[in-house]
Amino acid sequence: MIRAALIMMICALTGPAFALSCLPPEVTRTYQQATEAEAAYIAVHARLEFDPDALPRTDWQDQAATPPHTLIPARMTGQALTKTGFNLPFDRRITLDAQCLGPWCAGASPGASYLAFLKRTETGYLLALDPCGGMGFVDPTPETLRRVETCYSGGICAPQSP
Repeated sequence: MIRAALIMMICALTGPAFALSCLPPEVTRTYQQATEAEAAYIAVHARLEFDPDALPRTDWQDQAATPPHTLIPARMTGQALTKTGFNLPFDRRITLDAQCLGPWCAGASPGASYLAFLKRTETGYLLALDPCGGMGFVDPTPETLRRVETCYSGGICAPQSP
């Protein structure tokens, strides 16, 4: 009985020390996930607008109450990807799916530029972000955008090593 109590005490003390381990976000890996998915995706380079107060927050006293998905109305304004680059005007309402994995929740920046892989749903488009990144890349570099354009046009599309 003392041994069981000691184990439970050690587990309770070490619990918060566990950290979420993620692969570093990598744009071609995400592109490949989108193209291999059963659902249809589109790539857009656009400004994301939403109410930041709607993002999930972890209740550290009751972590089990943190919802795994928080659906937030949002808008993206920019360009969708075509065979000739990010040049098709895109201005649509979307749903931002801010996901939590245990106590770790996705962050997002209203007004920021995103390279987003939007899932086509019956009701529109959905951008899934999780604590490890998900399907969006904030403030993509010109090189990041070129890599996605290269993938889309049938060029070399291999994930880069970190």
